[in-house]
Amino acid sequence: MRLLFILDAVELPAAANPRLGRRLAAALAAAGHEVTVLELWNGSDAPPTAPGCRQEALSFADEAAMEAALEGGAAGASPLPLRLLRLAARPAAAGAAVRQFVLRRPRRVTDTRRAIERLDAEAPFDAVCAVAAPYRAAFALEGADLRGKKLLWQMDPYAANRSYRAPGGYERERRLLGAMDRVFITAQAQSDFAPGGPLAALAPRAQVLAFPSLTPPAGAPAAVRAQDCVFCGTLYPGLREPGVLLELFAALGGDWMLTMAGGGWGAFEAEKQRAAAALGGRLRVLGPVPHARAAALEAQAGVLVSIGNAAANQVPSKLFEYIAAGKPVLHLAAGENDAALPYLRRWPLALCVPPAPPERMAAAVRPWLRENAGRRLPWAQAAALFPEFTPDAVAREFLRGMTE
Repeated sequence: MRLLFILDAVELPAAANPRLGRRLAAALAAAGHEVTVLELWNGSDAPPTAPGCRQEALSFADEAAMEAALEGGAAGASPLPLRLLRLAARPAAAGAAVRQFVLRRPRRVTDTRRAIERLDAEAPFDAVCAVAAPYRAAFALEGADLRGKKLLWQMDPYAANRSYRAPGGYERERRLLGAMDRVFITAQAQSDFAPGGPLAALAPRAQVLAFPSLTPPAGAPAAVRAQDCVFCGTLYPGLREPGVLLELFAALGGDWMLTMAGGGWGAFEAEKQRAAAALGGRLRVLGPVPHARAAALEAQAGVLVSIGNAAANQVPSKLFEYIAAGKPVLHLAAGENDAALPYLRRWPLALCVPPAPPERMAAAVRPWLRENAGRRLPWAQAAALFPEFTPDAVAREFLRGMTE
């Protein structure tokens, strides 16, 4: 089959969604399919190639500059006048803002749609799949004139996403899904498609698809520092916040180190300063790092740290990369409805800590750390416990859904 994947890494070059999209594309290419990957990128951080796939790239440096100036519209960031001044100082970014907010024709939608149609005209695809979020590639696919099937892989929800306000809500999402032949969703999104749910009428088009996150560690095992506890991920106000984790490590004492890599710290500067004063050299906040650097940090860690999502319909894809590493996972649960809990209950080296005062949490964590830090289970055991998250299994499910 001839397949096209559209991946968007304009705002977040190291984001999980495009990386997982490339991994599925490579698995399908390895199975003998002809796969093209259309990469939307920021003009600075060249996207990696997917092995065995043809790559096309579209640069959207103007929209990347616009998002940076406006700080992605995040609440609790710089005051709006300062963001607008930043925007006005960048003509390309200001032009992108006019196209998006005034003309309602963002270039990432219009230019991507033209690119999809051009590639399809050269040699028709059996199916074209947009990987979301972000959703601009999905809107480009929605309006594209194609001969093959239109597929949408919703790694993150649209109207139900609590970390942003989706324009148009469920009405807009129903129109988008109505233009698709098949939509791949996470297990946590099924309630939206259940009887009585806002997307129930579209349930026949929806199919659960796991993240292709479970891959064997590359290279020889790294030297592990058992005292190093590592969190890799992006923070979001109201969804995934660092405060409880920082208070826990302040209460833990001892020589346990906490390294935190990833973006989103703009809204948590006060928490970071308090933790730095309490933890001193036991805390490292690195900010965004390339995926290879994050993988190296995880390989050297004695314990991998996970922060539960406050939204019950979202589970961090990073969780399964942690499990693939075979490491102990310390998970700070967001509550009883934390979407990660059913998976971590399968993992022998997981400790899920419910919300509690820091000293009580520390009392539960200390003995577990002493017993488990530095341990590692073989990748084959992880694959046996979570077979649906291996790339080959995801590729098979994708093809099954595409052809039904």
